[in-house]
Amino acid sequence: MTQAEIKLCSLLLQEHFGEIVEKIGVHLIRTGSQPLRVIAHDTRTSPDQVKKALCVLIQHNLVTYQVHKRGTVEYEAQCSRLLRMLRYPRYIYTAKTLYSDTGELLVEELLLNGKMTMSALVKRVADRLTETMEDGKTMDYAEVSSTFVRLADTHFVQRCPLVSPTENSEPGPPQPAPTLVINENDMYLVPKLSLIGKGKRRRSSEDDATGEPKAKRLKHSTDNKEPIPDDGIYWQANLDRFHQHFRDQAIVSAVANRMDQTSSEIVRTMLRMSEITTPSGAPFTQPLSSNEIFRSLPTGYNISKQVLDQYLTLLADDPLEFVGKSGDSGGGMYVINLHKVLGSLATATLESVVQERFGSRCARIFRLVLQKKHLEQKQVEDFAMIPAKEAKDMLYKMLSENFILLQEIPKTPDHAPSRTFYLYTVNILSAARMLLHRCYKQIETLKRNVNKLDASEIQVDETIFLLESYIESNTKRQ
Repeated sequence: MTQAEIKLCSLLLQEHFGEIVEKIGVHLIRTGSQPLRVIAHDTRTSPDQVKKALCVLIQHNLVTYQVHKRGTVEYEAQCSRLLRMLRYPRYIYTAKTLYSDTGELLVEELLLNGKMTMSALVKRVADRLTETMEDGKTMDYAEVSSTFVRLADTHFVQRCPLVSPTENSEPGPPQPAPTLVINENDMYLVPKLSLIGKGKRRRSSEDDATGEPKAKRLKHSTDNKEPIPDDGIYWQANLDRFHQHFRDQAIVSAVANRMDQTSSEIVRTMLRMSEITTPSGAPFTQPLSSNEIFRSLPTGYNISKQVLDQYLTLLADDPLEFVGKSGDSGGGMYVINLHKVLGSLATATLESVVQERFGSRCARIFRLVLQKKHLEQKQVEDFAMIPAKEAKDMLYKMLSENFILLQEIPKTPDHAPSRTFYLYTVNILSAARMLLHRCYKQIETLKRNVNKLDASEIQVDETIFLLESYIESNTKRQ
């Protein structure tokens, strides 16, 4: 990780979990995998505090552990997952958009708590929704459960790995840490629970409506404690599925901008049909027939099968190749080329940044080099129709900030400048990595500035209070 990313992780950990967890988390980011004893020694933190901090980080999937052959357990920070905390508000808003307020609160609780059982999650969300309702109205557990089932069916939430059932039955000394396993067929299988009840409101008084003291109620609740129906089955938010949804939305928007609304709706339908069957890292969606796509179009979207086939042909023939044809059965088999789409979106982002940063002429040169792959400086001047001095300055600006690269191709082994071609080129992958690191640096700076503004606001308010108190005191004396 770059220093900017480490600083950003530090700010996020401190903001969400406090100083001790931040210290342990950043130490693991900097040093890599380490056992508990070494972490406690290097951070000068008591083993008990280190254990508690690691428990918090493991609960939120920010740290994983591994048992080695000698029996030592080493802990490792999940740096990419740490940076995903920046996206928590977007995950929650997406759940609200797709599954209303109930879906929003279900995902928010999972993100805030890391892992939860379905029964505990449903009850907590029902209580929170009841708090926002008018007096006399309550949220039924069954309604929250149905939204949870929809989230699981569309893979936005998934089961956490469980302790291996054979672990405790094996003879010999117990393992220093449990081995967690998950059956892929069970990852989205919702347990059959009969959650009967409604959300409850918090009471402001120590006694309830019947006048029973709070201590007595707690004693009754512990004495009559029923076993949890889904004890041990924990759930977590599936961030990869949210990312897949974000990617699909970007693809639909790109198709709408390039072609028209009908084309984007066809692509949206194809993505929706393959959202569960296509893995998040796959280069293509699963092949879909024209007949399947026609049957799956939104209700009320009145286009004929013939018009659909014309649109699919148009999409497949487009130079960007967002949609590809993979066969002729079922009226034609079509896939979405996810890898090419992401490449086109990244390229468009880079072009936009170059235009904003250096101006339209630099953007013209950047697109030209991108299109022609390799160009000498004289060729750039001629193709872009820009004077030699200006073209040289613009190329140097973009070269100095790593948006374009200079490749040397010598005619002779001695690499003499007079016998060497100097070609400008664009490497999209390295430019994207550079821009990504710069974005993380901007966010880290932004968060620090926001924190400073918050502190300044408090200080200004203190000054206002003192001045108002002085003026009010003087007014009363007069």
